[in-house]
Amino acid sequence: MSKRLTTKKSEDGFSLVELIIAMTITLVVLTVATTLLAQSLNMRTRSNENVDAIADAERALNIMSREISQAGFNLTDNGIVAEDSIIDGNGNSMIRIRANLNRYDTTASAPARQGISVQGEDAGEDVKFFIHPANNTTLLARYDQYAAGGAESTVVANRLDSLRVHYFAQRVTYNTAGCDISAPSAAEVAPAAARYVVIAVCVRQGATGAPGSPGYQPAHNLLLTSDVALRNANLTDY
Repeated sequence: MSKRLTTKKSEDGFSLVELIIAMTITLVVLTVATTLLAQSLNMRTRSNENVDAIADAERALNIMSREISQAGFNLTDNGIVAEDSIIDGNGNSMIRIRANLNRYDTTASAPARQGISVQGEDAGEDVKFFIHPANNTTLLARYDQYAAGGAESTVVANRLDSLRVHYFAQRVTYNTAGCDISAPSAAEVAPAAARYVVIAVCVRQGATGAPGSPGYQPAHNLLLTSDVALRNANLTDY
């Protein structure tokens, strides 16, 4: 008589303790990965904001510096209109500059060449820069008195939280603190007596995330400065 041999299949698997340990390890790994991802995203967000803010502020500074340096061209003063170059109610500077830029342009009319009063032809010859609050942000605006088609305001920078303009009789060195310059090497003078201008623009960036949370980035100030020699103000100490 033959005997039938049977085999018993193994039904062994993970125990409950092993499953709990595996799930715990998985949760720890996922938590670490999520934390690192959140940190990376917050850092990338802040980095993109920094790049945009720097580019916007640099464009604004380039425009302002170029136009301010031309102030007083073919005039008898430095071209800065003192009564409109003041501090506004929010502590920001305003600056108005004038220059007879088309004095030697033979295609311009005689009145435009001899003064600053002809709409369109004298565009860019009487300009004011100022900070303008709008839609929960602050814009750097440029007002052109004699723009073609009538006086108009245009946006130079989409967001600047502060604008400071400092006037000196000579070239200076200085430190920076917060959203402005500090400890200049010479005392400031009245706008009408200026031969050298320092522009400081600042963008305040809010915190990203909450303190103690993954990827938290504290609030900070982004300050850019530009030194401008008034080339038409008979600058002798430069």
